[in-house]
Order: sequence, then structure tokens, then C-alpha cells
Amino acid sequence: MKKTLTFLLCFVATLVKAQQAELWLTNADKSALLQKQNESLRFGNEKTDGPTIFVDDTKRFQTMDGFGFTLTGGSATLINQLKAAEKAELLKELFATDQNNIGVSYLRVSIGASDLSDHVFTYNDLANGETDPNMQKFSLIEEQKDLIPVLKQILKINPAIKILGSPWTPPVWMKTNGNSKGGSLKPEFYQAYAKYLVRYIQDMQKEGIRIDAITIQNEPLHPGNNPSLLMLPSEQAAFIKTNLGPAFKAAAIKTKIILYDHNADRPDYPIRVLNDAEARKYIDGSAFHLYGGSIEALTEVHEAHPDKNLYFTEQWIGAPGNFAGDLKWHVKNLIIGAPRNWSKNVLEWNLAADPKQNPHTDGGCTECLGAITIGNSIIRNPAYYIVAHASKFARPGSVRISSNTTLSLANVAFKTPAGKTVLIVLNESNKPQVFTISSKGKTLSQSLNGGSVATYIW
Repeated sequence: MKKTLTFLLCFVATLVKAQQAELWLTNADKSALLQKQNESLRFGNEKTDGPTIFVDDTKRFQTMDGFGFTLTGGSATLINQLKAAEKAELLKELFATDQNNIGVSYLRVSIGASDLSDHVFTYNDLANGETDPNMQKFSLIEEQKDLIPVLKQILKINPAIKILGSPWTPPVWMKTNGNSKGGSLKPEFYQAYAKYLVRYIQDMQKEGIRIDAITIQNEPLHPGNNPSLLMLPSEQAAFIKTNLGPAFKAAAIKTKIILYDHNADRPDYPIRVLNDAEARKYIDGSAFHLYGGSIEALTEVHEAHPDKNLYFTEQWIGAPGNFAGDLKWHVKNLIIGAPRNWSKNVLEWNLAADPKQNPHTDGGCTECLGAITIGNSIIRNPAYYIVAHASKFARPGSVRISSNTTLSLANVAFKTPAGKTVLIVLNESNKPQVFTISSKGKTLSQSLNGGSVATYIW
């Protein structure tokens, strides 16, 4: 018995010393696409002459809410038109976490139409000259066609998925120009718009769909889209502190209020709103896109208001896509860059489009390449693999931990709720790079081709 116990203790000690790791790989030339490698990887005492990535789980940062996409109205329409078996299979692949499914854990939806809906609508569209400040004609009927049925099917697969709602425009009768494109929210309808957003959250909840957070306005400094709205920092602060915040409080709504939702070239916008003491008490954090500015601007906002959260909510890939270039840029700036600059999530725009990048509104985006293309077959595009390298492994509740950047090896590391370590590494160079991963005093020697992305789990 004593010999058996000694053997078992020695065996366990050997396993601890030689901890195994999994490797999932995507190569820039598509020779591997989120492919689990069969080689046996064990941490030991090996060393190389190349750089070392030191992973330290004693240094912890923000907790992640998830990785995913915007489920645009157009995306929902295309998915909902699939045959039942094909739709079920696709949604399982996207939202389940087992086997070869990618475990998308966060979705953004539009409140009313976005520019990737097949037409413009809100939940309170009226005849010219009519108003409805008490929301007596509010209706989600447009979402009953596709979005709500698809969300219900997703929630059966992942009941805990987080959903963010973002409006592109209020009802046009609330706007200065009476048009879906541009204009500003009339001050006399601030309270009506607050009621509109309260009703949205309440009515979606009645459908069994919990809205975790809303942003106040998609791209408030870009009134040229269709639909869109111009909303300056002073207007957003006034709306939050005077109308939306108190309306949420009165209705006992726990949905988070997130401001800005636009490019990283204007960190002054969210900082200015958060500097308003009355507004900030209702605000959970700020959201960003990266069509302008640098991802490091998120850290500037974090340092100005470290008690408020940060989110990355949109980035598109232009059709037809450039797999190697898109993979490198998006993994570096979004999957790695956003969490390293305090973001709690990373969302790509948009989940699905058809082979001609439809549907979209008149004046909406005509070149937005979906993460998947739904036509005669389903094609997985760059954003699918970009998000999957994180969503499948760094599950909600994962905490970003310390890892150093070294030479051309951009990386980010997480500790998962299950106690696993996840390290995502991008070789930014065009040549293979030999390097070492160091964790808890043990090392693992690796080589990564130029432009390749690897996710390590141990």
C-alpha cells in the first residue's frame, strides 16, 4: 500500500512538472483555420535563444464579459430564412462551446433598424405631425419577424449570453429634421425617448430576452449614416442625468447604461460626460469603435475614470476581405489590443450578410463583409476566425492577466473561471518566430509562422 501511494504521488508530481497545453492555430495562408494541433505540448525546462512571453496570473486586471458580433437585423433575416435543420446547426456552431463550436458569448443588436437592416424603422413610427410621448403605440412587431425568433433560439443554446442594444435613431417625430438620417433629438422629447428605451427593455424581457446593457446612440458624431443621429457630449450628459437615468431607476431597470459608442479618436467625449457628477452616477462605462484613433485611447479613458468600464462594440471588415491582412490587424488591435487597454468585450461588425453584402438600408453600408456569408452555402470569413480564437476559450468571467509584449509577438492572456490559462499570440512579422512561453517557472518552446495566430490553453 505504501509503495502504491508513493508511486501515485510521484506520478502526480510528474504531471504537475510537465503540464500539458493545447494549441489552436490559424495561418495567414489558410492552411490551418482554428485547427487544434495534434502535437503534445508540455511545459518543462526547455529554453530557446528567442524572446520569452512571461505569463503571470498573480497580476490581474478586468473581468471579461465576452467576445462576439453584432446580430444586425439583416443577419437575423438571413439566418431565419435557413431551413430549420441548417439554422439549428449553424447556431449551435456559433454559440455552443463544445467540440468544434466557437462559443460566441456576447451579441450587440440594434434598437430599431441599423444600416444593415433591409429597411429603416423604429418601434414608434407615426404619420407626419403625430406624436406619442407616452409610448401608447410602441411595438416590437418588426422584430417579431426575425430578430426575436433567432435570439430565442440562441438563448436555448446559451441562456447566459450577454446582449447589448444600440439605437441608430429615435423615432423621426422626436428629431429636429424629421428624418431617419441625421438631425438631433429635440429636448422636449428627451423624456419620451427615455420612456421608449424603458419600453424596449421591458418588452424584450417579456419575450424572455434580457438586455444586459444599452448604449445611448450608435456613432453619435456620425450623422451621415442611414439611420443616424447627431448627439453631442453635452446632450448625452443631459439626457442621461435628467431623463434616462431617473427613468431606469423609477422602473427598477438594472440594464447598464453605456455612453459614446464611437471612435477612439475622441476619448474627450466620454471623459467629458463622465466628468459630469450627476450623469456619471447612472453610467456603467464607455464604448468604442476603431475607424479612427488608436486602441490605446481606451486606457486614457480608464485612467481618467478607473471605476468605469470600457467596451469595444464595433469594427467592420470591407468586402471581399483580405484574409492575411484582416487577421493580423484585427487580432492585434481588437482581440489583443482592446483587452490590453481595459475593454471587457470585443465585438466585430456584422454577423452575417449575403454574397452581395445585402441586406442594408438605402444609404447604409454596401461593403460590410459578414463573419459568415449566407448564400447557396455558408462561408466563414476573417471575422469568424478572429473572434473564435478568443470566444471559444476565454469564456465570460475570464480575467485578463499579465503577459509581456516582446518583439513582433503581440499577445494577451486570461485566467478562465475553470482555472485554465489562455494565451493568444500573433506573429506580426512575415517570418517564422521561435519563442518561449514561461508560466510558474516552467517553459514551453514554440515556433509560429509569420502572420499566424495561436491560442494556447493550459
